[in-house]
Amino acid sequence: MKTRNLLIVFFIAVFLSSCVVYSFYPLYNKEDLFANDILTGKWTDDEGTLWDFEHAYFGKKVPENIDSTSYTLFLKDKDERESEFSVHIVKLGGHYFLDFYMEEYFDDDNLDLASFHIIPVHTFAKLIVGENKLTINWFDQEWMKNLIEENKIRIHHEDNDDFILLTAKPDELQKFVTKYVNSEEAFKDGLEAVLTRQ
Repeated sequence: MKTRNLLIVFFIAVFLSSCVVYSFYPLYNKEDLFANDILTGKWTDDEGTLWDFEHAYFGKKVPENIDSTSYTLFLKDKDERESEFSVHIVKLGGHYFLDFYMEEYFDDDNLDLASFHIIPVHTFAKLIVGENKLTINWFDQEWMKNLIEENKIRIHHEDNDDFILLTAKPDELQKFVTKYVNSEEAFKDGLEAVLTRQ
């Protein structure tokens, strides 16, 4: 397996672990996006991972093509392993949420069997913005799975016994996250990242 694919598998296993909720569709519709600089810059977490957020571009990387409603996240851990995500912010019910999507999940020039078994998904998290600090909390998949099994929520999904993949479209996803944004249980065992601006 190529080194690049090993790194991709590593980040899928760690960053997109079973403690987050996976979604086939994004959390946002295009009209939900707004121009902002909330994430722009370099941040670090308590594991020593560098989170570098830059605005994305429409085509060629020139100033007039900047997409100020979208970010590219370059993650680099302390062992210099790297990955890249597309990130969007949406504001729902007075709260910020982030939608993550792994942009670079295979290299067209180095396709191998592992590449064909990686399916990109969205994950989403609540964002709390502080002074030079970001707190990102992903919804806990086990919590959601329990709600589904107990018939406490109805949301389009598929369950293969290893994980649940939400298949709800953005409007339905938005109702779900706004309903549970203040639930401690929804985030209790989910992934959390506390970022400090460099």
